[in-house]
This record gives sequence, structure tokens and C-alpha cells, in this order.
Amino acid sequence: MSLKPTALTAPYRITKGSRFKLSEIAPDDTRGIDLEKEEAKVFVAAGVTRLSELQEKLYAQDRWSVLLIFQAMDAAGKDGAIKHVMSGINPQGCQVFSFKQPSANELDHDFMWRCAIRLPERGRIGIFNRSYYEEVLVARVHQEVIEKQKLPQKLVGRHLFEERYEDIAAFERYLSRNGTLILKFFLHVSKDEQKKRFLDRLEEPAKNWKFSAADIAERAHWKDYMQAYEDAIRATATPYAPWHVVPADDKWFARLVIVETIVEALDKLDLHFPKVSKAQRAELEKARTKLLKEKK
Repeated sequence: MSLKPTALTAPYRITKGSRFKLSEIAPDDTRGIDLEKEEAKVFVAAGVTRLSELQEKLYAQDRWSVLLIFQAMDAAGKDGAIKHVMSGINPQGCQVFSFKQPSANELDHDFMWRCAIRLPERGRIGIFNRSYYEEVLVARVHQEVIEKQKLPQKLVGRHLFEERYEDIAAFERYLSRNGTLILKFFLHVSKDEQKKRFLDRLEEPAKNWKFSAADIAERAHWKDYMQAYEDAIRATATPYAPWHVVPADDKWFARLVIVETIVEALDKLDLHFPKVSKAQRAELEKARTKLLKEKK
């Protein structure tokens, strides 16, 4: 069986989101592809191999940086997707940051500061497990979060989130113009599938640590979160920083879409190993000759 990457990635790419509706993408969609678990692993592994080859060139060329942003409801599979898709990457060229509740120091800065200081260097892939988007998602659903950010009162108005959308889009445009490839993934899981995964965590002792009572409390705000995600995606989906709304009820499918999306984007960067000049070749030949003349 052969899979065409664009057939997997194109339907979920949002670049101009003014008319985007989250309900248009079903969490259990698999594009009509039916694979057994072991078959799916083969396709994902093939994608990981290609990604590893591209990452080696990215690192050697040292021109581009890559920022992958993962957002999702709890139990949507962010951690697993990052683990499986990036499993073949050289750790020297990749860094992962998880953003949880901000510290006192982070709250004393602007809402994007803690992410901005962790942006990837040229030649590297940076992964944000949650990101500054929390400030238009969690902060919108739980507006008491805004109170903790100690903003001047006159700046906290009814247009706060629209202004943050504008700031995020401008920030991402700035990064893009400076050589950062940005790919944003929303792992779209259904409420029923989340329930099933929560029950798995409760029933398997080895998974108990993953569960928090707060997870259940957040389910009560499901509709609010879906609206917050839809609005954020609409406002910040651009050609230079597209969103990818990935059906996540089937973990294998989500991982396949993610790896193919990253490979497809890296392929377009014209990555290659640095070319060696004539002068450098001459120096290499001198080094080779010297090594061969060394006594055993």
C-alpha cells in the first residue's frame, strides 16, 4: 500500500482561517485509510527515517531553524506524538520545552517572554509542548488567569484577546522573516475518546501518574475550549505559520499526519550539506596525506 503525503497533510492545513470551523474536521477522520497497528508503525517509521535525514542537513547547513508547536486538550496524545515522531532525531539538533503554569518570574514578563527565550537556534528543531497560545486558550476560558498577570488595568479590556492574536501573528511573521519555519499542530481529539483515555489512565497503575483531578474539571469547559481553539486558529493561521488540525482519535493516524507534514515542509527548504570549496579541498587533502604518513 502506498500513501501520498499531500493527501494526508493538505486537508488539515489551515493557512487563512477567517472561515475555518473546527466542526469541519472530524476527530476520528483517517482519510479512508485503514491500517493495522503494526502496518501504521511501518509508515510512521519510514517518515521518521526521512525526517532524520533532513534534520542532519538542517543541522549541517545552519541556516534555518524549525519551530513545532503542539496544542491540544488533555490526553489528545501530544507527548506520544512528540516521542514517536522525533524518535530518530539526533538529540544535539533538537530541543523540547513543556510550558505549564507560569512561575512568578515568568508572570513578571510579557505573555510571550518565556517562550521567546526558548526559541530554537539556526540548524535546530525546537518543540513547544503547549506555548504562548495558552494565553488565548486557558486564559480565555479561565479569565482569572489574566488577573495573575499583573497587567495595568487600563490594558485589560474587551479587545485583549484580539490584540493578543495580532501580537502572536506579528511575532510569528517576524520569526518567519528571520529564517524560522513554523508549523503549528492542534491534536483534535473527541470528548468521548478523551473519556476513554482518562479511564485507561485510572485503570492501569502504570498510567495513574498521568491523571489529575483537574483534568475532569476542565471537561466541564469543553465547549468553551473548542470555541477558544477555533477563534485562535482562525485569527493566527497564516501562510508563514500555518495551523494543522490533526484528527487525534486514532493515534497512529495523528502521528502519520504529523511526520508527513514536517517532512513535506523541510523538503521545501532546499536543505543540503555545505559545499566544500577548492581551497578547503586542498586543505583536506593535506590533512589526509599527513595522516597517511604517520608512523604506526
